[in-house]
Amino acid sequence: MMFVHLRILSRALAKRVLLACMLTLPVLSFADYPDKPIRMIVGYSPGGAADNLIRPLAERLNRLLGQSIIMEYHPGAGGAIAADILAKAPADGYTLHITDSGPMTIVPRMKKTPYNPMTDFTPLAMVGTGGVILVTPANSPATNVKKLIELMRDKPGSWSYGTSGIGGVGHLAAEQFQVVTNTKLTHIPYKGGAPAIVELIGGHVPLLFSSLGAASAHIQAGRIKPLAVTSIKRSSMFPDVPTLAESGYPNFDASIWFGVVGPAKLPQAVIDKLLPAFTTALQDAAVQEAIRKEGYDLISMTPAQMQKQIAQDLDSWGKVIKSANVSYD
Repeated sequence: MMFVHLRILSRALAKRVLLACMLTLPVLSFADYPDKPIRMIVGYSPGGAADNLIRPLAERLNRLLGQSIIMEYHPGAGGAIAADILAKAPADGYTLHITDSGPMTIVPRMKKTPYNPMTDFTPLAMVGTGGVILVTPANSPATNVKKLIELMRDKPGSWSYGTSGIGGVGHLAAEQFQVVTNTKLTHIPYKGGAPAIVELIGGHVPLLFSSLGAASAHIQAGRIKPLAVTSIKRSSMFPDVPTLAESGYPNFDASIWFGVVGPAKLPQAVIDKLLPAFTTALQDAAVQEAIRKEGYDLISMTPAQMQKQIAQDLDSWGKVIKSANVSYD
């Protein structure tokens, strides 16, 4: 009988020791985080807005964290491919993701995704917010939005538009545009803003809803022509370009945000290292200038506020998608 009691006590003691070891493992494992390079997943092609925003931020983080941040590009599906890769990555802080409104709040309302934007990520830092810009080739007969619509109505069904991908803010802005202007356009999605610009300049698509950063140099060089921005306010990058609201469509607003997330359930020890690093990096004057250069405004949010923003945008974009009858195909 005593032998049985001793065996039960031994098992209970062993369980307590094992539990104590498990509780202390995260602290011991991540005390020196980061002790190797960090992957930064990018859901679009090099040279696009996401890439141009994260690179200067990553350079500052390199110095703050003492480790290299290596870019890894996985374009396609409006950024959803990259988001899925991040969602399935180990929650150890060595894989992060520069994401945006598209894969986080638009694509999940257009089709079933293999990830849940509310539960499969750890929000870390907002980076910037702004609109997209409606541009045409330099030789386009469209000189403003009014003239563009006249041209589209003269040849209904023959116009198309390009974007950086299905489910991005450019796509949804274009769908809203068709609703308010009572026009019909064919969507041609590309794997990022840079290849979309190349196709526009080459005359392969007559219209593009582009990020401001991707379009900026080409607008200044006269290769493409801006007609309007989709944000409710004019862009500080192009103060002479009117908004769509000013162009005859009051309250038109299609804005985008970019932010950095990690996989769900990141250890608190990792979060405690990353959050102050992001805060400091985003206060750097060179980083802020890089954000403005892309046509975005710096936006500051706590992880909790970022999570709330994702929830709000899932609701608001869901309503837009339903009213515009947008499909992923």
